[in-house]
This record gives sequence, C-alpha cells and structure tokens, in this order.
Amino acid sequence: MAAKKVDLLEIVQKIINLDSKMRFAAIIDSKGDIREAIMKTGKTSLKSQKEEEHFCKQVAQRRAMRKEFDRSLGKVRYVHVEREKVSQMVVYAKRNIVYFTMEPEMPINTKIRLITKIKKFTADL
Repeated sequence: MAAKKVDLLEIVQKIINLDSKMRFAAIIDSKGDIREAIMKTGKTSLKSQKEEEHFCKQVAQRRAMRKEFDRSLGKVRYVHVEREKVSQMVVYAKRNIVYFTMEPEMPINTKIRLITKIKKFTADL
C-alpha cells in the first residue's frame, strides 16, 4: 500500500493557526526549496520573495553544517533566532525543514510550547 500523501498546505495552516502572533510558516526540502508556505492573513512579509527563497536556501545549508556536530553534541532540536522585528524558528523533521516566524514579543515559554506542538505533528515529514 502506498503511503498517504501528506497535505503540506494543511500542515502550514495548522502551524499558522496555533497562535495569533504567528506570522509565516514554510516547509523546506533539504536543498532549501520551499515546498509549501503561508503568510498569516493581515501580516506583511518583512522579506521580498527573492529574499525569502535565498533565506530558505541558507536554512538548508545550515542544517547540513550543523550535522557535523551531531555525534559530539547530539542532534539539533530546534533553532531560535530572536531579531528586533521577528522571532525565527527552525525545526528539523526527518527529510524536510519546518521554518516559521512569529512576533518577537511572545514569552519564551509560549514559544517553547509552540515548538513542542509543531515538532510533534511534523516529525515524520
């Protein structure tokens, strides 16, 4: 029996809907190509389409670079970058990368709770 095709759009919508402060969610393949992405309604992108694509390529490159330390330090659980205008999160699924952004003023415990939820339903991607 063929594996059920995962609805990536459904997954990015689920991520966006987790919290009102969510801005953007994307599923990126190992080469850094965006497989599916969504910007929350009413939010404007802080990056152009070209910048977004370039950024996603870099996210994939950084995953490959971080793998170098998996043996000594263990696998990366998530990456959290706190910027003035946005919080950026990266979660590594099996074959894909889940990248999402949120408003920066969110409490850290809320962010950790969101990361935990997102990791649960994206682990097999």
